[in-house]
Amino acid sequence: MIILQANNLTKRFNGEPLFNNLNLAIQSNSKIGLVGQNGAGKSTFLKMMMGEESISDGTITSKKNLTIGYLPQNTGLHSDRTIIDEMKLAFADIIQQEQQLHKLELQISDPVINEDPQKLAEISKLYDQLQSDFTLKNGYGYQAEIRTVLAGFGFFEADFNRKINELSGGQQTRLALAKILLEKPDLLALDEPTNHIDMETTVWLEKYLQNYSKAIIVISHDRYFLDTFVNEIYNLDHGILEYYKGDYTNYVSEKAHRQEIALKNFEKQQKKIKKEEEFVQKNIVRASTTKRAQSRQKQLDKMEVLEKPQATHGTARFQFHPRKKSGNVVLTIENLGIGYDNHTLSYPINLHLTAKQRVGILGPNGIGKSTLLKTIIGTLPKITGSITLGAGVSIGYYDQQQATLHREKDVLHELWDDYPTTPEGEIRSILGSFLFRGDEVEKSVAMLSGGERARLLLTKLSMNQDNFLILDEPTNHLDIDSIDVLEQALLNFSGTILFVSHDRYFINKVATEIMEITPAGSQLYIGNYAYYLEKKEELNSTSTSSQTAKQKETTTDNKQKYQDRKVAQKEKRKLTRKITEIETKLTELEEHQTEIEEQMTIPANYQDAEKSLELQNQLDEIKNKETTLETDWEETSLKLEDYD
Repeated sequence: MIILQANNLTKRFNGEPLFNNLNLAIQSNSKIGLVGQNGAGKSTFLKMMMGEESISDGTITSKKNLTIGYLPQNTGLHSDRTIIDEMKLAFADIIQQEQQLHKLELQISDPVINEDPQKLAEISKLYDQLQSDFTLKNGYGYQAEIRTVLAGFGFFEADFNRKINELSGGQQTRLALAKILLEKPDLLALDEPTNHIDMETTVWLEKYLQNYSKAIIVISHDRYFLDTFVNEIYNLDHGILEYYKGDYTNYVSEKAHRQEIALKNFEKQQKKIKKEEEFVQKNIVRASTTKRAQSRQKQLDKMEVLEKPQATHGTARFQFHPRKKSGNVVLTIENLGIGYDNHTLSYPINLHLTAKQRVGILGPNGIGKSTLLKTIIGTLPKITGSITLGAGVSIGYYDQQQATLHREKDVLHELWDDYPTTPEGEIRSILGSFLFRGDEVEKSVAMLSGGERARLLLTKLSMNQDNFLILDEPTNHLDIDSIDVLEQALLNFSGTILFVSHDRYFINKVATEIMEITPAGSQLYIGNYAYYLEKKEELNSTSTSSQTAKQKETTTDNKQKYQDRKVAQKEKRKLTRKITEIETKLTELEEHQTEIEEQMTIPANYQDAEKSLELQNQLDEIKNKETTLETDWEETSLKLEDYD
């Protein structure tokens, strides 16, 4: 079922069209990725569909009562409320039902109403209906749902009462997305949702969107993110919107296939046109063939000539060629500690890097990934441990801060000053392959965009011809096509690569090994990013199983301890009762003994030998019993002490 449809949408600015007659249909369970070059109009197109941007021509149709959760790019949540109060607004109707249920519960327990069976039946029926709807809407679980989503975006119980307007812009953006997810609209429309979240949060969001049962349309440059849940791609480029079935990886393959077919069709048509034109030229003047030539000319005139397929935008072309090979051992790191001012971020880090390896470095934000690279190249001191470069190793370093560029220079001299013996024409040609053409080489570095500075750094890196590339976030600021070219250049590189990146698609494609660093040091995984995730999942599963077994063992142990404790308490009570009984008997015997001793002092008794002997025998029997009881009391008391 189509829930929203764009029909022949056109957008003009100052009379000039950004795009014409775009069509897009969203089904109730669509998972759509909207991709394209920067400036193609993706955000504008999405805003038009959301009713946030005026339409020059065309229409938008949607199903009745369609609910939409729209998150524009770089938009945060602004509110005077606390985090928890703002998130609860997503469940306003459920909370209202919850309050109504409490009121009905009070009425049901009211003695006055209980005396009126008819009234009680009416209220009970209403309560049952409301409770059924409340349960269906997850009324008993909405608070847990809020906690789960907030935790996914890095907010926990201690944060819940913080005022939203007192938070950072990035935190407000994450909360805006969290609230939209909690609202569970019929259509999620997200414009670059991963821009302000870290890798861990992105992974959580991917899993959430994978399980989202309703429609999603998302603009993103994160190719790995798109691959996890998107099953349709719309590519907007130079005013044309093309549809592709499948994920992003399938889109790349299918797009290349379509371009290949289009080129073959163009070449085939060109051959036919040339052949027909030659026939016309040869036969138009001959009386016997002129009619045939005229007929073919008419066919040529009617023919819809295909345009030559070509890239709809400029794409950089570059490669990395090392001047010389390094030895097999490129880098050896042993028990390295990294950090600042003797504050250790990670220790011990160990790595034995050999020729042609491509190692991607992963780790949480702030763990020191860039610090590690700077420590290896010597711009930061190590805290402890050793770093040893192999024979013949030359390092080419890409700095994500782009601090090695000279802002006062123009593009041409930024490169030419480093290679003054290279002819200007060759320098211009090299810059052209990185999309710096014509007057663009005269622009100052200070005036370049982030993407242009990134391309300039890569230009210099390719000129250096080093055999060991150390790259710190090389895909930052690059568009997808430039990243594709960079990936291919690195895959064709015959040297060694150590790099940091947050682009998981890039990591997965380039890395042959993954090194994860934590405060406790480093761990190497022999494989790409997908393999790393698989191994982490296995380790977590093993850890969970071990933890479960340990919990079971602990539970069994606790049960046994509980049983032992119950037995001990029972035995203790038994011994205590026995001691009490012994002491009671001893008291009775002592009293009886006193009575006999008093009788033995009476003259009539001690003067009567037979009576005196009888009393003595009774006294001896009492003393024997007392001795036995006292021994029993001592033994029982010792046993009781063992339970204290």
